[in-house]
Amino acid sequence: MPASPTVEELRAEEDRVRLHRFDYDFAWVLGCEIRRIASEEKLPIAIEIAHYGDSIFSTLLSGASPDNSVWVRRKRAVVERFHHSSLYMRLLCERNGVDFHARYRLPEADFAASGGGVPLRLHNVGIVGVAAVSGLPDVEDHRLIMRAVANLTR
Repeated sequence: MPASPTVEELRAEEDRVRLHRFDYDFAWVLGCEIRRIASEEKLPIAIEIAHYGDSIFSTLLSGASPDNSVWVRRKRAVVERFHHSSLYMRLLCERNGVDFHARYRLPEADFAASGGGVPLRLHNVGIVGVAAVSGLPDVEDHRLIMRAVANLTR
């Protein structure tokens, strides 16, 4: 398994990856692209694409469980609150030697600082949505989303 990225690498990735457009059609296409990759690789995941708290695309693939949907919701909540990926927040807290939930006084039932929640940023606008995946090790969840975004923004 490849090493986890650093906090600095994730911050650079967030600054670099910007969408040229975001609407419900693009959100659906992104969800379908993540699903396509996951189906080809037989990955048992949950996927959600959201816009300002509203779910636009949501699915469970074969082998995933309803628990994965809960993890997706909790990862999405981290991105919506902090405007950084859920993996960034996990690694930042680990680097600083703090427990995420204690540091920010957030309930574990609602927030998961675990990779797989990624902010969707629009050029010259900022965050317009969240892509979230659960079912793989958290770094792999994050990388799956980034692969799909890269496929659509080349």
